[in-house]
Amino acid sequence: MPPSTFPAVILLAVLGVGIPSVIADGPGTAQSTPTRKPNFVFILAEAQGWSSSSVQMDDRVSSSKSDFVRTPNLQRLADGGMRFSDFYASSPRCTPSRASFFTGKSPAALHMTFVGEGGGGKESSFTPAGSKLLPLPQTSELPESEKTIAELLLPEGYATAHFGKWHVGRLNPSQHGFQENDGANSNDGPDHVNNPNPKQAFAITQLGIDFMSRQAKAGKPFYLQISHYPGRGGTDARPETYVNVRKRATDDRDLRRVASAAGTEDLDATIGMVLSKIDELGIAGKTYVFYSSDHGAQGRNANEPLNNGKGSVREGGIRVPFLARGPGIKPGSVCHVRAVGEDFVPTVAALAGVKGLPGGIEGGSLVPLLFGKPDAGVQRPWEEFVVHFPHYDKDDLGPASALLLGSQKLIHIYESGKSMLFDLSRDLGESHDL
Repeated sequence: MPPSTFPAVILLAVLGVGIPSVIADGPGTAQSTPTRKPNFVFILAEAQGWSSSSVQMDDRVSSSKSDFVRTPNLQRLADGGMRFSDFYASSPRCTPSRASFFTGKSPAALHMTFVGEGGGGKESSFTPAGSKLLPLPQTSELPESEKTIAELLLPEGYATAHFGKWHVGRLNPSQHGFQENDGANSNDGPDHVNNPNPKQAFAITQLGIDFMSRQAKAGKPFYLQISHYPGRGGTDARPETYVNVRKRATDDRDLRRVASAAGTEDLDATIGMVLSKIDELGIAGKTYVFYSSDHGAQGRNANEPLNNGKGSVREGGIRVPFLARGPGIKPGSVCHVRAVGEDFVPTVAALAGVKGLPGGIEGGSLVPLLFGKPDAGVQRPWEEFVVHFPHYDKDDLGPASALLLGSQKLIHIYESGKSMLFDLSRDLGESHDL
């Protein structure tokens, strides 16, 4: 059936289960109680898979961390706060998932389900053969009519900033509420080069640090987003980082991972810079720090057990890391409740005391989970979570959508009209079609 008529109720009719709510507490005690008008720092990585760091994202799954990459600063963030084992990007592609993080709405609702990268017709949307239906309207420009998290926080007295990869259109971020920014940058960065990193990884971090320092001195609450650029090879990392990682390679498998690992370890270094500056400014007790990724790793996740990666609605394309630290969040805790990219806006808005959200927001606040109340769950307009990706891209499945409810995951393939059903509680690798 055409994508526009694929109903979420397919799985609801088959399965009568809800989303499990389980939380496992790690070592440590809760941080100070939530503060009025806290600060927010959101660090968004590019193509960092669920198991692409040395942080074990799921305390039940040993392979949910890399056995090669070393990310002590991400571990520092995780040890100081909460890891979400079941966090999902809203799309397996950059632009759609970033738009969801900004607005709390799904890519389908925003008509931003894809971004072309020169692939021609193969990357076009799916339309059934012989169908008189026209493809749904598609844009890569975030509409000005959509309210971003920055626009929600401005009336609350917040200073707002975005540095790094924007990739949701050509409008300057200031037109979406980000008072300070370094432009509407795409993958090539402000210098329009093939390899923005390592220069930009540290440049945007320094811009963020300067912004935090000024706001802290002025006593003004702030929202800062630092969005990193992709890494394409060894030249995207500092030479010294690459050399150090190369020394650890002991076999062909390690050699293939050196460049990616070096880029990740540079990213980790920038996170350490941010965390250290927050400590130096004396604002850790009133600052929430979030870390996530726009989609899964290039090609596939660094480790088993996830299947596939960027450009696929398989777990490897959409299950990503999510870490949160701040007042009221118990250090070293792990949450097993499903959370998604659309939840970010309602969460920050709730922590900031924003009264009333725009219509159409599809996410729910994670605050009860962050404060150790898993039984409250996440209150969204509907239980199921849908990743709608009706495009030809990097997965041989072709255009597809995924629907998740409880531990069940349904993938609908548009060309063949077939569906696949998996129980993720027993089959994270999606290898046994039920």
